[in-house]
Amino acid sequence: MFLFYLKSLMAVFPLFLKGLWMTVAVSGLSLIAATILGFLTGIGRSSRIKLLRYAIGVYVYFIRGTPFLVQIFVIFFILPEFGIHLEPFPAAVIAMTIMGGAFICEIVAAGIEAVPKGQREAAISTGLNRYQRVRYVILPQAMRTILPPLVGQYVLLVKDSSIVSVIGVMDLTRVGWLTVQRIPEGMLVFGLVGIMYFAVCYPLIQLSIRLEKRMTIEESRL
Repeated sequence: MFLFYLKSLMAVFPLFLKGLWMTVAVSGLSLIAATILGFLTGIGRSSRIKLLRYAIGVYVYFIRGTPFLVQIFVIFFILPEFGIHLEPFPAAVIAMTIMGGAFICEIVAAGIEAVPKGQREAAISTGLNRYQRVRYVILPQAMRTILPPLVGQYVLLVKDSSIVSVIGVMDLTRVGWLTVQRIPEGMLVFGLVGIMYFAVCYPLIQLSIRLEKRMTIEESRL
């Protein structure tokens, strides 16, 4: 019986590859957009403008304090009541971007705050404006602190992409749920799903580990 299920699973394996591609597409676009949003809000959160810091803080705390499932439901099911209709794919990307941006914002803000105060004062004394200080002095130094947790956050976002299946996105998880209805061998089906997710996340995990080791070595040399 197991061999029969295995053969049946191999017959629909192309569907899993399509689901994997959809997962990579949703995750990839979301990671790019969330990184941009996270860096912009992270820089704003570390600024001296109190109103800006407060507004970004409200966004960060709200997103981090509510389930991602609720957020994606709001975007896909509630927004249409206000005339904003989104297909599953863009709704998933937007929801993941908003969620990922909040977490990346905190990572970036913490990295900026970790830059020694003397570096900021030195940049000001040279006559650099706010943009130049951030671009040429603060961010290059902050990136050593930002990169390891940033890559780790990427792994979490890829895994969180499995939730978008609830709104009909034909990602890897949804393909698994549809397949298990035809092949009642859950361990086999979702074992394959887990392996495919692992294949996407493992390179990012290794990159995060290497970055953390590199940062530790660099700090020990200082």
